[in-house]
Amino acid sequence: MKRYLPTVLVGAAMMLATPGVSAQEGGEEFTFTRDILPIFQQNCQACHQAGAIAPMELMTYEQVRRYGRVIRNRVSERLMPPWHLNPHLGVQDFKNDRSLDEEEIATIVSWVDLGMPEGDPADAPPPVEWPTGEDFQSTPVLGEPDLIIYTKPFDVPTHGNDLWWRPRVPTGLTQDRYVRATEVLPSFPEGRGVTHHMLVTAVQDASVGGLLTEWALGKTGEIYQEGTGKLLEAGSEIAFEVHYYPNGTPVPQDRVALGIWLYPEDYVPEFPTRLRFFNIAPEGVLGIPPHSKPIYQRQFVMRTPVRIQSFQAHFHLRGKGASMEAIYPNGRTEVLSQIDDFQFNWHNNYIYADDAAPLLPAGTVLKFSMWYDNTEDNPNNPHPGDFVTWGDRAADEMGHFWIGVTDLTQEQYERLVREREAATDAGSGESGGR
Repeated sequence: MKRYLPTVLVGAAMMLATPGVSAQEGGEEFTFTRDILPIFQQNCQACHQAGAIAPMELMTYEQVRRYGRVIRNRVSERLMPPWHLNPHLGVQDFKNDRSLDEEEIATIVSWVDLGMPEGDPADAPPPVEWPTGEDFQSTPVLGEPDLIIYTKPFDVPTHGNDLWWRPRVPTGLTQDRYVRATEVLPSFPEGRGVTHHMLVTAVQDASVGGLLTEWALGKTGEIYQEGTGKLLEAGSEIAFEVHYYPNGTPVPQDRVALGIWLYPEDYVPEFPTRLRFFNIAPEGVLGIPPHSKPIYQRQFVMRTPVRIQSFQAHFHLRGKGASMEAIYPNGRTEVLSQIDDFQFNWHNNYIYADDAAPLLPAGTVLKFSMWYDNTEDNPNNPHPGDFVTWGDRAADEMGHFWIGVTDLTQEQYERLVREREAATDAGSGESGGR
């Protein structure tokens, strides 16, 4: 069972009551109002509502019944909700977990097989007021962003090749502030269909250790642990790199929004964090022959102790799966996270729970693996007969990870390990990642 409800993508669901005794335990049939609707509110409706990212609405009994058989198949195959981590390997506790557990999957499958009975309307939980496609998904949890910075307008044509737009925009900050969360929001509704990905850099004297944030299809945002942040300086600018690809609908004067949540004035978090780029299959190395399923691997040594905040793999259309393993200084190997069925439209950023974020001692080797499917078995593959190489276009391929990494001193590491162990001994959580 999941330990808590999602925060980033479906943050408002945190306020829902946990369902009580299931119908199955009571010896009765599953019904939509009592058993299915609570699951959909917690895991599905944030995307499956009017104006949101999903292609159909799943808010009412009639809407869900219409797609019942499709829902059964997608849920039983773990294609929906889009959470592609192996449920049996590695850390399983995440702040933004929107997956279904085995009991929830069995409930939905059984309900469809029983003929999808509606049940008593009095059993239905109250409706949830969800953010729409025009809203930041993190708002129900974090409130409105402290800063909203838009890219300069760009005209996306009806047809043509991939395009890149690289404007710079002032933040407007008059004093140094620390960032606690970010979220990228493509314009609504047309911009969402033509925005492939965006890289966001802080232009200032002090480095944030790489990008301020990165966004790709399906990703929502990043939320750092309490006491962890990135410095954004007074007078700084934001450098955007937006990758557009025309889809048949012109989008004139398109703007992408960056939402930034800040810590209070004069607050300095103990732990600076950074979004590290681990390139596994770079330009000049990546080459995928026709009708092949190659695997690429690469290892990186952590010179200092680190805490891993988040895990995200970046592929294009031939990407199939990816994993991150820790090889500890004593030789022990542990899978931290593994993606089994990558989907191009869902570049999930898996944000580890505070009490499960891997704590790794100095000298730990992070081993990354990425595997591809350039065959007819891959339904997303447009041309299995092509020899595919590295490239920025969606038709090309990539292979890298965006990992939220917090560098620690030895003293900080040892203190965090003690706190984690004490919490585990008290029965309040698992050590996860150690």
